[in-house]
Amino acid sequence: MRPLKASLAAPTRGQRLRYRLKVALREPTTTIGILAAALFAYLIVVPIISMLSDAMRVQFGDERRIKQDVGELTWYYIDRVFFSRISHDLFWEPLVNTLSVAAGAITLSMLVGGTLAWLLSRTDMFGRRWFATALIVPYMLPAWTFALAWTTLFKNRTVGGQPGWMESLGFSPPDWLSYGQLPVTIILALHYSPFVILLFGNALRRFDSQLEDSARILGASRLTVASKIIMPLMRPSLMSAMVLIFAKCLGEFGVPYVLGLPVNFDVLATSLYQNISSRQVGVGAVLAGAIMLIGIITITIDARLMREARRFVTIGSKGSMNRLSPLGILRMPATGFAALMFVLSVGLPIGTLFLSTIMRMPGQFNLDNFTLDYWIGTNLNTVALQTGILLSPDLWNAAWNSLRIVGVASITSGILGLLVGYVVARTPVRPLGTFLRQVTFLPYLVPGIAFAAAYLSLFAVPRGPIPALYGTTLILMLALIADQMPYASRAGIAAMTQLGKEPEEAAQIAGAGWFRRMISIVIPIQKGSLTTGILLPFISGIKGLSLFVVLAVPSTDVLTTYSLRLVDYHYTQAANAVVLIIAGLAYFGALLGQKLTKTNLAQGLGN
Repeated sequence: MRPLKASLAAPTRGQRLRYRLKVALREPTTTIGILAAALFAYLIVVPIISMLSDAMRVQFGDERRIKQDVGELTWYYIDRVFFSRISHDLFWEPLVNTLSVAAGAITLSMLVGGTLAWLLSRTDMFGRRWFATALIVPYMLPAWTFALAWTTLFKNRTVGGQPGWMESLGFSPPDWLSYGQLPVTIILALHYSPFVILLFGNALRRFDSQLEDSARILGASRLTVASKIIMPLMRPSLMSAMVLIFAKCLGEFGVPYVLGLPVNFDVLATSLYQNISSRQVGVGAVLAGAIMLIGIITITIDARLMREARRFVTIGSKGSMNRLSPLGILRMPATGFAALMFVLSVGLPIGTLFLSTIMRMPGQFNLDNFTLDYWIGTNLNTVALQTGILLSPDLWNAAWNSLRIVGVASITSGILGLLVGYVVARTPVRPLGTFLRQVTFLPYLVPGIAFAAAYLSLFAVPRGPIPALYGTTLILMLALIADQMPYASRAGIAAMTQLGKEPEEAAQIAGAGWFRRMISIVIPIQKGSLTTGILLPFISGIKGLSLFVVLAVPSTDVLTTYSLRLVDYHYTQAANAVVLIIAGLAYFGALLGQKLTKTNLAQGLGN
């Protein structure tokens, strides 16, 4: 008898692939991941593609000018923005203004923030613990809080409405001091100095003092130690702070809008807003695409710098030292400098805004000039706002819209972020996890006003079964969910990668389904991360302006857009009161978030 052939043919590559796919589809993480990928592709990728498509196709109302039919491919808008006779006003001058403001803000914030970071991290300055938190407060407040305080102080006759405090006191500030590049640069520098304090300060705190001592023993001067040892180690953190400040300045809208438009000082964000407001959809799409491209390049550079930072690591052990340098007779002046910066960046702006809301006439400090009418008064002698701001139904409608829109969006993004983290950590389909990780980070690369323009491009008209959403609260919720996913998804991914599979596997053996495991095991364990994934988008959304200013209409006003309308109407006291409410919500929300998550923005500084 012939021996039986016991060997079996090896499975083909296609059979192995089908088997793996069949096994993967049995996992709920795969199904959830596919649905999440489709959702985020529609909420994040499709709007950007739609916006870029608008830049290449003839828009309604331009067909006669371009002499092409609506929807046809065209280079007209690109040529108009970059190469036409008006390209100087549309793009090049705003670009130069944006770069000059960013360069000035970076320079000032590096000088101020770098000095404060060194004082907090490496010296025996008085009150280091208190200043470590107090000097971070400016970033917790909306940037245009400082812009309104500035215009309250230095407003002149260039614009209408009530005079500024300086003018009421007999000094008429020149335009270069009241509006334009100088005040915009100073305000953004004060607002973003906490970036430098945090990044540079933490790098200084990790620096081993023994390296400095060894160089000094070998005869190196202070200048040599600073240039050859300290600066090479600190360079990645400094460069990262510079790049992040530039990226923030690129998308900043509120400060240039308040202080730049009165003297026609346009940056890219305000140029985009003006073109969208005048229904120049194609031109707006090109501008938004340019802003987005610059933002992507900027964040890519920052990512490379962070990888470069790993080359500059000092490894400390029990022998490492983080010795504080005694300031001697400079201890009191250094503390005074820190106190002065706190007053200029927090105390003066908030105090100015508050005092302006209880004064009938600006800058007059007579007792009979103070009143609470602008908060709780009735029958005011104004056209559109005849009651105090707290009695105005428009304020409460805007507050309700803010809490409803931002609250729903924050809870949704927090839950979706946890699900994204769950899929990335658990799915056997690695490409699916990689796609979710990347697509949810994409909005971080796009400045808020450009992302809002993308949403306007997609949802301004009906598309298939989806109706036009512009003018509804739904478009604001969807845009905010997508815009906040980088924070929510990173919180979820970080949490789920630290949670082992054993608790879920034990529950699965006991017969618990996927939903029961999520409700009873995953969410209770990760409630801190879920809280972070909800609270961070809520704080950012409450004080956000760039996203809402393009997509909101009067019926869907939130607190930020409502205050901006009051600024446009020159109702200074009412606008400042609303901004104080927003600042209070953002600040106390940040404190609540730190308390619930047991974290501290200034962790490590001042210890």
